[in-house]
Amino acid sequence: AERGVKVRLLLDDNNTSRRLDAMLAALDAQPNIEVRLFNPFRLRRTRWLDFLFDFTRLHRRMHNKSFTADRIATIVGGRNVGDEYFGAAEERMFVDVDVLAVGPVVSAVADDFERYWDCASARPADQVLESVPTDHLAAVLQEAAARRRSEPLAVAYAAALNESTIVSELVTGRLEFDWACADLVSDPPSKILDRAKPTALLPVTLRAALGDPERTLDLVSAYFVPTRTGVDALVALAKHGVRIRVLTNSLEATDVTVVHAGYAGRRRPLLAAGVELYELQRLSAQRRRRRGKGRFGRSATSLHAKTIAVDGVRTFVGSFNFDPRSARLNTEMGLVIQSADLAAKVTQAFDDGARAHAYEVRLAGRGRLAWFERRGAGPIRHDVEPGTGVARRTLVRVLSWLPIEWLL
Repeated sequence: AERGVKVRLLLDDNNTSRRLDAMLAALDAQPNIEVRLFNPFRLRRTRWLDFLFDFTRLHRRMHNKSFTADRIATIVGGRNVGDEYFGAAEERMFVDVDVLAVGPVVSAVADDFERYWDCASARPADQVLESVPTDHLAAVLQEAAARRRSEPLAVAYAAALNESTIVSELVTGRLEFDWACADLVSDPPSKILDRAKPTALLPVTLRAALGDPERTLDLVSAYFVPTRTGVDALVALAKHGVRIRVLTNSLEATDVTVVHAGYAGRRRPLLAAGVELYELQRLSAQRRRRRGKGRFGRSATSLHAKTIAVDGVRTFVGSFNFDPRSARLNTEMGLVIQSADLAAKVTQAFDDGARAHAYEVRLAGRGRLAWFERRGAGPIRHDVEPGTGVARRTLVRVLSWLPIEWLL
């Protein structure tokens, strides 16, 4: 902004706080920066009270993620903006997938941003947030600069960025792109108000863009809640000879236990139909170092990516989880890319990740499940969900009895 770039931040208001409110208000007050909050809370100091009396509106969120520069390049995927999503957090790090795109699809993403920016659910920050002293941003920037110089995680992250080949190749114009057709799929912002036509929702447009799988379907979803309808659809595909593989979080790795409760009860019919299920392990820093991964802090790893590869030729990368919340409540977006090379990379990443860092879930007789991990000379079998205690497993079972699947 200081060198003349016009910066616009459109942020969902779900995880804001009083401290973040002050920072956003300070940013919005700066020349060349505009901040708008999507579906904002009215009560800033007592959000829980606002949520209590306006639940129907506030439990719907904008889940879209995009970053577009000069209508020339855009980044689309599942990543939020936060230390834990960029591998620089102390407690938890999220594995994510994004695509950097150039070409005509960038205009589609930029136009999609405009319709969200101008919609009734997007409110200018100065209409929602309390004003702050004019010197507040200067204090924030000074604090950030001090952290970059002194905090070990920040120093390590900056060093990794300087060593990154993708950064140097991008700066020098040597970054190789995969030239392919790409289409944007996106929910209309009116979905937040439950006013969108069903045919305009992302699940419908995504299925049309991906087509029906004929040979293979690789699905990566951090929060996989297929519901009975989704199970029936996947079972039908499997019966027609489609090889289906799903990678999601294990109970030990997930950061949302209640979502796992919506998934756990659907495993048996999927496995019985031949669907392959893999659950990412909670990789501590020690285990990552032992396997040659990881460099920052003591964080554990959790899956956050959302991607689908169909028949080795079409790939979706975006914000859409395979769950009821993404399908019916939140707004979502992503790109469908027609590229055999990219689909092959997704498949290879699936193969490598599942083999090295995930449990394979199998039926073990009498309706029981077993989890297998590859370590050392041979597979290790677990007869209960690995890395969890009785209390957490009991909580998942109790949650699975509640009629809350539509919220997950």
